[in-house]
This record gives sequence, C-alpha cells and structure tokens, in this order.
Amino acid sequence: MTFEDLKLIPPILKALKDVDYITPTDIQASAIPLALRKEDVIGSAQTGTGKTAAFAIPILQHLATSNQHNKGNRNIKALVVTPTRELAIQIGESFSEYGKYTHLRNTVIFGGVSQGSQTSALRDGVDILVATPGRLLDLMNQGFISLEHIQYFVLDEADRMLDMGFIHDIKKIIAKLPRQRQSLFFSATMPKSIVELSRQILKNPKKVAVNPVSSTAETIQQYLYTTNKASKNDLLLHILQDPEMD
Repeated sequence: MTFEDLKLIPPILKALKDVDYITPTDIQASAIPLALRKEDVIGSAQTGTGKTAAFAIPILQHLATSNQHNKGNRNIKALVVTPTRELAIQIGESFSEYGKYTHLRNTVIFGGVSQGSQTSALRDGVDILVATPGRLLDLMNQGFISLEHIQYFVLDEADRMLDMGFIHDIKKIIAKLPRQRQSLFFSATMPKSIVELSRQILKNPKKVAVNPVSSTAETIQQYLYTTNKASKNDLLLHILQDPEMD
C-alpha cells in the first residue's frame, strides 16, 4: 500500500513526498481510511509508530476540501489536546509539514511561557489548534479561545494525560465541545479508566490496535539490568555517564 492508495488529495500527497513518506505505517493504513469516512476512532499505538500522521492527514483533508472556497473563515475547526509541550510542538510541526500546500493554518499553545505570541496567533485566526490542557483552559477562560466551531477533536496520549493528573481538565474541555463532531482518541495502553473516558468522547468508535498493549515501538532500544533496589540510583548514574550513551 502507498499513500496514493488512501485517496488523499494532491496537495497532501505532494507534501508527503517532500518528507519521503511512501508507505503508510500500520496505524496510518488502519486509521486514515476510517477517519476519512468521518468515523470516530479509538487507537492503541505507541509513540514512534506514526500516529500523528494518522490523525493529522485526515483532518487536513477534511478541512482543505470543505473550506477551500472560504479561506477567510478562521474559526478554530480542529483541536488536538496532548499532555506535554514537547508533543504539542511536534504535532504542530507535523500539521505544518503535511498541510504546507493547503491554505490551512495551525498554531500550538502550551504553558510555561508568555502567552503573548500565542494569543497574537489566535487573533490572526487559525484552523487547527494543538494545545496542552492547562494553557487551553486558561486562554478559554480569558476569552481568547472558543470551541463552538470545533468539527474535529483529537485526544492524544490519553493514558499519559491521566497519569499526569489532567482528567478534570479534559472533562472541562469535553463539556465545551459541540456534540456534533468527529473524535479521534489515541492511547498507548487501554486500562479501565481510559476505556471509560473514551465512552464519554466517542460515538460508535472503530477500534484500531496495531501494537500489543504496553509494547515498545520498534524505534526504541531497551535493556534490562538486574540490581538491588539500593543500587538503582548508582547504576543509573553509571549508565548515563557512559560516553557511548547518546
């Protein structure tokens, strides 16, 4: 299978060729067709398996084809919520790469920095917003962000979101979303708390699982060292001080 087989529009295919994307990963091949049909999707996939493209590409295609004659409409139409600043930046960069031949704009907001440049971008108008939960709620409370026009919602790294204590923030965000929307939900693991949260977000979702639960992405190398509990810190420092460790 190639990306051409997924019936993507020429501007997106051109952008994918620019970054040497030829063959979809398993999560992309499974999730993109479902998302293009506007199905809700619950996906189990590790970081490093290409899941950002699995939700970014369909969203870009939906927005590019539905609003191509209405470029002046800059209400936020797609929202991606992710737990960390680093992930938010990476997702924003991916939207920019895949959508560079469309008219669509995206911006990223996260806490820990001045909000000035973020609110300026919002005032200029964006189609796609990538956000961490705390800063998103903060700017919503200040009146800089409205979610009333959201058509596409993505909750990324849901299990990490709950581990980091964002469950109440997520529920506040969900309460502000339009009932009529497409929702995409990705999590590396699917404990009971994640399944219950997915039921609040998704309608008749299609399930996509491309890795065994708690498996490690092929891009990650991992090793096991057996040691006494009291020696763990010393062993960790010894490993990190190895000049061959990159």
